[in-house]
Amino acid sequence: MGAEEEQLNEKSPSTANPITPAQFLSWKRQKEADTSARKAEAARKRAEDIAAGTVQMNGRELFLHEPWVFDNTKY
Repeated sequence: MGAEEEQLNEKSPSTANPITPAQFLSWKRQKEADTSARKAEAARKRAEDIAAGTVQMNGRELFLHEPWVFDNTKY
């Protein structure tokens, strides 16, 4: 059992390649750009689907696209 513990200790994260703060910031900016691009694409597709009438709108989307539905002056 002692040999197994020594092998586990040898595979510690201390052997990993350290990164510089500049490399980390570069990676973080790239990841945030990818995330925002993915969200923008999803929002664009959702807007196209709403315009085509293929998906059900939530309350906010319905209020923005068809405000006459919320007109309470008749009551």
